[in-house]
Amino acid sequence: MNFISITYGLFLLSVLVIYWSLDRQRLRLWTLLIASLVFYASLSVQYIPLLLALTFINFRLGREIGNNTSPGEHSLDWQISNEEWQFAQADWNRRRLKLLWLGIVLNVLLLLIFKYLPAILKLFFHLQINSPEGSLKFIAPLGISFFTFECIAYLIDVYRGAPAAEQFIKFATYKLFFAKLISGPITRYHNLVTQFNTRHLPTSDKIAEAMWLIARGAVKKGILADHLGIFVDLCFGNLQRAGSTDLWLATFAYGLQLYLDFSGYVDIARGSALLFGLVLPENFDFPYFSTSIAEFWRRWHMTLGDWLRNYVYFPLGGSRQGLTRTCWNLFVVMLIAGIWHGSAWGFVVWGAYHGLALGVHRLTDAMSDRYEKLAHFWQNPLGIVVAWFLTQLMVFTSWIWFRLPNLQDSSLVIQHLWGHAADAQFAQKVYIEALNMSQYQLTEMLFILAAVMGILYAFNGKLKLELNWPLKLVFVPLCLYAVWLLAPEGSLPYIYFDF
Repeated sequence: MNFISITYGLFLLSVLVIYWSLDRQRLRLWTLLIASLVFYASLSVQYIPLLLALTFINFRLGREIGNNTSPGEHSLDWQISNEEWQFAQADWNRRRLKLLWLGIVLNVLLLLIFKYLPAILKLFFHLQINSPEGSLKFIAPLGISFFTFECIAYLIDVYRGAPAAEQFIKFATYKLFFAKLISGPITRYHNLVTQFNTRHLPTSDKIAEAMWLIARGAVKKGILADHLGIFVDLCFGNLQRAGSTDLWLATFAYGLQLYLDFSGYVDIARGSALLFGLVLPENFDFPYFSTSIAEFWRRWHMTLGDWLRNYVYFPLGGSRQGLTRTCWNLFVVMLIAGIWHGSAWGFVVWGAYHGLALGVHRLTDAMSDRYEKLAHFWQNPLGIVVAWFLTQLMVFTSWIWFRLPNLQDSSLVIQHLWGHAADAQFAQKVYIEALNMSQYQLTEMLFILAAVMGILYAFNGKLKLELNWPLKLVFVPLCLYAVWLLAPEGSLPYIYFDF
């Protein structure tokens, strides 16, 4: 069931009618849970028992970790000595820590098995999984990365003192909620469960905002990202024939495609949730207008960045143990982010590249604190433009390893970025026959798209100006009609379904 389809629209409408017609909270939760299972079954039905089992295991672990920290029967015996109490308390805390590590290891092991088993078997046993001629077929559950990250976050939050889930139905509905199940945003249990307790029909402005998010996301994905994806696939699928200019255009186009594809998905997810009175966290804040790589990661995939800071970077020591250790921690965090995205070496290079960039940024900040002239340079208009350009050059070139995680392919692109002429037939096959436009026209369209994004950033990001809700309602049917009319045939799958 694709988000951008009539089927999903009918599904969403049906669930909304049932949900808001029920008075009891438990029945509404069951409605959301059953709807989520139906939604997931339409995509990958064979893994539903696994997800339910993992949900129950994490629920029980959370309950055990979150039990009253007073050590069992001793909490009822006021006659025990203070020393005995302290020993019992220490034993109980050790048990809680063991349970936490059990939950973390279980979730990480599950993720490693599904994401990296094919690579491990190929490396050590020379078995080819998912190959056309191979007999072994292996398909990871959709959304497994987001699923396990949320479970780990929940267990750690409970260990740190947050209340554990009291009812399995609430926890299961949170974990399997269809709007966020496949590709996020990564949502913490305690942020969502409190919203389950409210039963207020969305106001007219909230409904307008929800519909606007869905329509806006459909335009981003269905029209812009998918059309960009056609060119990206043609160019990166013919690396030997593409010239340097073609590769630069494809790199730029892929960066835009990835942003529009993923942010479009999140817009539809957030809009769908808002119709149920549920607010999911934002995941993007105009990341391509960041003037440093640190700022980029505060604006790009914000829920992943928040997860990495809270559950990896801070436990490693954060920035509390000196500049060298801080740079190392940043490198390790981004290396983990790269490995999380996939088992190919290209993702490792991508993560290491971002880790090095974050380290260089932290060193530059330290030098700016020591040299006043350098600090003033980064604050004047020229310095801001230079910082923005260097940041985006780094980000967009890093997408090469993200799009082509096979090092042989990505290395070929890097080698051909300068002074490489295109094959004589490339322009004819790609631009004229496939895209029906020249290379110059494609370049012009990419810059127009970037300029429109810049205008939206100026109005929405800087001036905080938005359309009022009646105007948003006017644009909703226009956007949906445009998607129906202009989207390419056979829409491309969401990119982050692979992660």
